[in-house]
Amino acid sequence: MTRFSIPTRDQVSPENQALFDNLKKMVSFVPNLYATFAHSATALGTYLTLQSAKSSLNAKQREIVNLVVSQVNDCEYCLAAHTAVGKMVGFTDAQILEIRRGRASFDPKLDALARFAREVAEKRGHVAAADTEAFLAAGWSEGAVVDVIMVIGDKIISNYLHGVTKVAVDFPAAAKLAA
Repeated sequence: MTRFSIPTRDQVSPENQALFDNLKKMVSFVPNLYATFAHSATALGTYLTLQSAKSSLNAKQREIVNLVVSQVNDCEYCLAAHTAVGKMVGFTDAQILEIRRGRASFDPKLDALARFAREVAEKRGHVAAADTEAFLAAGWSEGAVVDVIMVIGDKIISNYLHGVTKVAVDFPAAAKLAA
């Protein structure tokens, strides 16, 4: 299994060093996947800007998309990280497992979000009109459709980066889904 090196603060550009410092202040460490972005002089800053962009989706709603897409893409790193974040935003372990399956039966509007995110991710954007209509009928706006796709794009970037680099997961492992 090929693993990319994880650059240290001293091995990255001055711009990335400042980003490492900010990450340490915010989350107390520089997650390995973020450090991996710093192999590029610009990718970490670009990714963090995308990840923290304004959205009609709140933190809990974004985590639903993050968990669903990471499961679709079978990204062990992002599943571990977003399981931890999911707990921080108030989801239970059982809810997180259900969300990863593309459902959220505990809330009809969030269920529509989980289902829509799964359809978009699995079908790489080529969803049936009925899928989009069901999402809108659940009370979501056309703007939310766009914002869901933005979060999916963000998550695909990190899922793919981990898939290629296989950097060590530095969050508690996410539970495996039962078949």
